[in-house]
Amino acid sequence: MEPKPAVCPDCETGSETEFDRRDFLKSVGTTAAVAATTGLPVWATAEATAAPTKTSAAETAVKGLYETLTDDQRKVVCFDWDYKEKERGLLRTFVSNNWHITKPRITDGKGFYTKKQQTIIHDIFQGIINPDWYGKFLKQLKDDTGGKEWGIDQSIAIFGKPGSEQFEFVMTGRHMTIRADGNTEAHVAFGGPIFYGHAASGFNEKVHHPGNVFFPQAVMANKVYQMLEPPQQKKALLEKLPVESAVEFRGSKAKFPGIAVAELANEQKKELQKVLMALVEPYRKEDQEEALECLQRQGGLDKCSLAFYREGDIGNDGEWDNWRLEGPSFVWYFRGYPHVHVWVNVADDASVKLNAQG
Repeated sequence: MEPKPAVCPDCETGSETEFDRRDFLKSVGTTAAVAATTGLPVWATAEATAAPTKTSAAETAVKGLYETLTDDQRKVVCFDWDYKEKERGLLRTFVSNNWHITKPRITDGKGFYTKKQQTIIHDIFQGIINPDWYGKFLKQLKDDTGGKEWGIDQSIAIFGKPGSEQFEFVMTGRHMTIRADGNTEAHVAFGGPIFYGHAASGFNEKVHHPGNVFFPQAVMANKVYQMLEPPQQKKALLEKLPVESAVEFRGSKAKFPGIAVAELANEQKKELQKVLMALVEPYRKEDQEEALECLQRQGGLDKCSLAFYREGDIGNDGEWDNWRLEGPSFVWYFRGYPHVHVWVNVADDASVKLNAQG
């Protein structure tokens, strides 16, 4: 049974905002229902839209949330588009493995947000992720916050004015950075760099990462490694882990770590394509499609390299816990030791700058 979100199911509805939560949930639920009856993943059951828009479900909810915020609330969680901090720089683009973009937590009992606002924020969260992954994300957040329900240890911020030409919603916490920008942030997928992770069996996870909702992605990547011929494996397997947050773009002229995907046989490439689809699967259809489109504009998987790392092999069993898929403006670094951290940076232009710490 999926854990229930820590929001009030009977929160008041009325004239606070024109945003209709029921319409939002209906749009999410219809897609999930179609997926369940066709046997297809959620993203494959609707017409392609290439990227989120200002009227996508999550972005519509962001606008609805903004309209309910008081002036005092906006002073704390709303910022100009180009707002900068001394330590974290351009705040809307910052990403880290465990951080809070603002101080108020969504549902920590201190009353910063009304019950209705908490519910709308939860709806935004649901709108950004694949409905099939809703329960998995709730499990991850609960595991990684000492058993706290969704919202108790997560925070949000809004940049710009929702519905305008430039705005972005960001939600953060331990092992989470997600965004909704209606594609108003030029060139980037997911609204900017994102982060996900899980420490399902403790800070130092056990062999095979039992209970980790994201480790199946690594299992699939290891299947590709096992398909490689010995000379290919030698190219793909490196000794030392890179700096964790070093996921900046290096452009088309760079030499990427590991084996070039262009050197793989067709069957090996097909298996890697399955890995790619598993990587984007946790997020909403529009973000999946935008990420894949960004990759395609940079030459597709054939312009990427795949690397595995011997360092950090939990149990020394040859199941590589750490691996990386990288291209000119595509970096997906799965750091599985001592527990899962995944850094994601995807754009269609390698000149986009990274703002990360971790």
